[in-house]
Amino acid sequence: MVIEIEHLHKFYNGKSVIRDLSLNIDKSERLVILGPSGCGKTTLLRMIAGLVVPDRGYIKIDGNVVSKDSKIIVEPENREVGMIFQDLALWPHMTVYKNLEFGLKAKGIIREERESRIDEVIEKIRMREFKNAYPAELSGGQQQRIAIARSLVLKPKILLMDEPLAHLDPELRLVLQKEFLKLHEDFGITVCYVTHNRDEAYNLATRIIFIEHGEILKVTKPI
Repeated sequence: MVIEIEHLHKFYNGKSVIRDLSLNIDKSERLVILGPSGCGKTTLLRMIAGLVVPDRGYIKIDGNVVSKDSKIIVEPENREVGMIFQDLALWPHMTVYKNLEFGLKAKGIIREERESRIDEVIEKIRMREFKNAYPAELSGGQQQRIAIARSLVLKPKILLMDEPLAHLDPELRLVLQKEFLKLHEDFGITVCYVTHNRDEAYNLATRIIFIEHGEILKVTKPI
């Protein structure tokens, strides 16, 4: 397994957001976390990423403890985890190419390697002709592709996706779901995907966990 979560708890202002949650995620799995707004889905993703500290319990990635009992053991930048937020968080003042290059520069990747990685990913998402465009010049679907590419170019072991298609129209959502499945096939990455949309969950998942009030109610595999 790539991710192991045991007896995880998270409280905000005395209120339990995640309650004694245990979960294992396998390599190359497409796990979808399904549940209503406010049920703890995003908090769980942020704890895996290292952006939120669990109050009790532990998280392991590749067998190594990364968070445990109110402590961050491994910092977010060292977890080999990519995260795509609902608002995408693209840098508006940077071109597509510069958005993809930013994280590689931060990691000290040499120029030749940066160019090679960006060329590979931008080709797979069919956005080569837009590499010098700015986010505001792109459609919602194109921005979504760039947000995914920005994570993939860093070659993470795990990709966390927090309702990335929530603001798109239904037709475009279906198109991007198909593209996402193709990218998953190409890269073989482990994915943990949050949504409150049941149809989206069944279209994308190899396994679905249903969460309510910070607890897992049910686990199922789409037919």
